[in-house]
Amino acid sequence: MPVPVPQQRGVPAAETPHGADLTVLVIEDDPAGSITGPELSAAAGTRVRIRTARNLTEAGRLLTDDVDCILLDLALPVPTTNANATATTATTTAPAAPDHRPEPAPGRADELAVLTHVLRIAPLHAVLVLTAQDDTELAAEAVRVGAQDYLFRGELDARVLSRAIRYAVERKRADLAQHQLTESGLRAQENARLERGLLPTPLLDGSDLSFAARYRPGRSRALLGGDFYDTVRTPDGTVHAMIGDVCGHGPDEAALGVELRIAWRALTLAGLCGDQLLSTLQQVLEHERQSEEIFATLCTVDIAPDGRRAGLCLAGHPAPLLARHGRPARLLPYEDGGPALGLLPRARWPRRQVELGAEWSLMMYTDGLIEGRVGAGSSQRLGQDGMVAMVNSRLEQGLAGEELLEAAVAEVRELNGGELTDDVAVLLLGRDPERIRRRGRSASRPGPVSTASSTATAPAAASAQRPPLYGP
Repeated sequence: MPVPVPQQRGVPAAETPHGADLTVLVIEDDPAGSITGPELSAAAGTRVRIRTARNLTEAGRLLTDDVDCILLDLALPVPTTNANATATTATTTAPAAPDHRPEPAPGRADELAVLTHVLRIAPLHAVLVLTAQDDTELAAEAVRVGAQDYLFRGELDARVLSRAIRYAVERKRADLAQHQLTESGLRAQENARLERGLLPTPLLDGSDLSFAARYRPGRSRALLGGDFYDTVRTPDGTVHAMIGDVCGHGPDEAALGVELRIAWRALTLAGLCGDQLLSTLQQVLEHERQSEEIFATLCTVDIAPDGRRAGLCLAGHPAPLLARHGRPARLLPYEDGGPALGLLPRARWPRRQVELGAEWSLMMYTDGLIEGRVGAGSSQRLGQDGMVAMVNSRLEQGLAGEELLEAAVAEVRELNGGELTDDVAVLLLGRDPERIRRRGRSASRPGPVSTASSTATAPAAASAQRPPLYGP
């Protein structure tokens, strides 16, 4: 007859609160010998319930959720009939063991067979082993394999046993907590690697434009939020950039943002732009969102190969900020913007032509940057006007590129009085004719020049010869 498989608990015995009471399952040939509940209760000062089993078959029936500790006699024989099948079945039916336990040392496998069997069918219970006093090495090996402690039969008394049971339960609790902490750390590392791999890598090879970005998810200990951005250069020399925001802050919103970003990149590289691209993205959103209440805002720009003009489409998103040489930064027009993606089934998103000039910086951002407070405990938001003033102040200090974004995000956090609760994404593209001319002169010097470098600097040299729309 096969040994019955116990119904293992979903919560470890060591984590189940039983108050001061303890339930001990004793597995030995003669359980009526020296271990009794009243003696243990008197020694422990609390009630200790004893269950006894003469073999593993009985133990399987008595191993229930309220058992705190198993007291196992290592001299107990292992059933030879279907023992291996029983262990296999128990492993697949019960919760997985909390770790990969070491195998017994060579020559000890038979002596510890009963212990390894119990550890398989009760991976979440504290286990104490009983052994002969003259076999210290076997007792130590039992602890190495997975038991919490060992006791010698000749020295067994109620006080020693009561203390050992409580120690075993606490040690098992600590082992399980450490295992959960390790698992949580590994899971966090895996999630971080996954999220980091989903962050965009700008495809701007051959472009003369500068690029900088800052990204801060609102979720604690996360790398991705509902905000997303991307930048690519198509074969005709046009630089396409976008930034968006899925409503919400959880992992589902972060996943949807990644899907929309990847879809945007694929559609852009396939030649779609403007209203046609946004209409297709809306279809992607409608198919992938968790509910009909989910929507996403989006801002897209496509910058001409000469870097002087751009097309702008807004889908319920804040307008970008344009800073041109010698002039204060200002918001681009937003009156012709369309609704957010996912709100109206047959919406349209007009594309507005924008003159950028010869030297400029274009900042695209999500609303997390402008919805922070302006003072701890204040109800006033920074808003777009406050952001424009803040950026102009930093531009007057001579900041640009990465330094400008770093200072802007740091100031927004400082004004808010701490971390921002919403996701923040900021993207900065820029064109500097002087830098383009320097690159052109460097490329024209004698010496080996790669094909990629020649391709990248030819448009720059041509555009540098055109008269600037704004003064240098």
